[in-house]
Amino acid sequence: MDAFLDGELDDLADDEPEDDEAWEDGGDEDDDTREVAGLAFDHGDRRSPVGDAEARTLLLDGDLDLEGRLLDASNVSLIGAIRTPELAGECIYKPVRGERPLWDFPDGTLAGREISAYLVSEATGWRVVPPTVLRDGPFGPGMVQLWQHADPTVEMTTFVRRDVPALRRMAVFDAVVNNADRKGGHMIPMADGHVYGVDHGICFSPDPKLRTLLWRWAGQPLTEDAVAVLERLQDQLRDELGEQLHGHLTRTEVRRTQQRVADLLRTGRHPEPSGDWPALPWPPF
Repeated sequence: MDAFLDGELDDLADDEPEDDEAWEDGGDEDDDTREVAGLAFDHGDRRSPVGDAEARTLLLDGDLDLEGRLLDASNVSLIGAIRTPELAGECIYKPVRGERPLWDFPDGTLAGREISAYLVSEATGWRVVPPTVLRDGPFGPGMVQLWQHADPTVEMTTFVRRDVPALRRMAVFDAVVNNADRKGGHMIPMADGHVYGVDHGICFSPDPKLRTLLWRWAGQPLTEDAVAVLERLQDQLRDELGEQLHGHLTRTEVRRTQQRVADLLRTGRHPEPSGDWPALPWPPF
């Protein structure tokens, strides 16, 4: 990866190069997109963070040691190790400079939307989004998120159709943040049963853009737990959470988030496809 890491970032959001050597000293595309678990990280005697507070400390204060790029990602997504003298883990780093321009989202705002999704996730108490921070990295400011190692025994095409509480909570969360890209690969089932969601760069549009594989509960009543969480979230959005989101989103985007929560509480039901926007992301996996 040295040739890649020493190069300029300006062209990284463009189409993939014809020659893989532009990114790495040999190897094929499968090597570039390998799982972090397959990389040879030597963390020495450092330990993994325990709890989200230690994870945030690691993400904010740790030194980044980048090892590869996910070539199938739409925007520049770099993977590697992150270490403090005591803690170590793996992470994904998405520099703002590597964000590909989109016609329906302002340029340079995707990292802030990922942080906003994490803030909402924490406010719900559901821990949908892994620990995520905005910080400087080798290629400038960007989103840094703790990598989660999915349970390799889970078959995702079957899993996404299951009626499990973790996925149902994620469906409510997506409705709140207006997630336009809940693909199968953006759900991370863990060995302990928890399910994380990742890749929230195209959320919080002021226009209805919900695209997801989690339509199983469309039109069904919200659970009592979801209603209670949404009621707390409604208050938080008027207070500290709303102020935090204003640091990353426009006032209109924050107001529309408040309105989506109010609409969910008013109807008491999971949303249904509007018909004005594709209901499913493509490709779905």
